[in-house]
Amino acid sequence: MTSAHPGDGLTVPVLALGRTLLVTLQGELHDRTAEQLRQDISHRIARSGALGVIIDISGVDIVDSYLGRVLAEIAANARLLAAHTVVVGMRPAVAVTLAELGLTLPGLTTARDVEQGMEWLARRLPAADGRGRGM
Repeated sequence: MTSAHPGDGLTVPVLALGRTLLVTLQGELHDRTAEQLRQDISHRIARSGALGVIIDISGVDIVDSYLGRVLAEIAANARLLAAHTVVVGMRPAVAVTLAELGLTLPGLTTARDVEQGMEWLARRLPAADGRGRGM
């Protein structure tokens, strides 16, 4: 779990669901908290061997260029650690804003909700016994 920084009052939990980390963003994500989250996710992937990261942004009203970059960096770091990243719960207004800003989120897959994100990861992650589909 990330620590709250003085003045931002936000803590972002990183929950483990088997081999997947689930992060739920709510409200405005301050710069220091976003940076801490990026680091926390990388450390959690490295320590746990997680193969997937789901970032639920359904509680976020605005994804600006900074948050877009942080999401892309989380995905890039996860990819280097052999994990896939899925962003779920993107509101139509957020998608329109990203398109208008010309922001692409390389390395990120999107899904409608957490359930679809988990299904997407399940199709791509190897089975627990090692005989499943490869990445």
